[in-house]
Amino acid sequence: MIASVDHIVLTTRDLERCLDFYTRVLGMTLERYGEGRIALTFGPHKFNVHPPGFDASIRARVPTPGSLDLCFLADRPLDEVIAKLASCEVPIEEGPVKRTGARFAIRSVYVRDPDENLIEISERAHT
Repeated sequence: MIASVDHIVLTTRDLERCLDFYTRVLGMTLERYGEGRIALTFGPHKFNVHPPGFDASIRARVPTPGSLDLCFLADRPLDEVIAKLASCEVPIEEGPVKRTGARFAIRSVYVRDPDENLIEISERAHT
């Protein structure tokens, strides 16, 4: 019945820091649409961003910054990701470590975004 994810909503307490992290550090593209709506896009994927005070007509029961745990597959070797994180002064909380991904074994590092969401960045693990 479910074929894929269309979008995810990211609730933030600090819009500017959130947008900076996801665009400058992770390389997503900022998109503004509709009446004051904000999204972050990467490949065919999209995060709608809900800043403080945003009143969505329908939303999670308790939209809370810092409650997400996301895993991204990198478009480059993990060592390049680690170097980029260091250049942006984003501390790695854990890793590199091997994990089990949705489709194959992965090698990952873990960081936190400005809202304290856990962000796992991974590459396919070499066997």
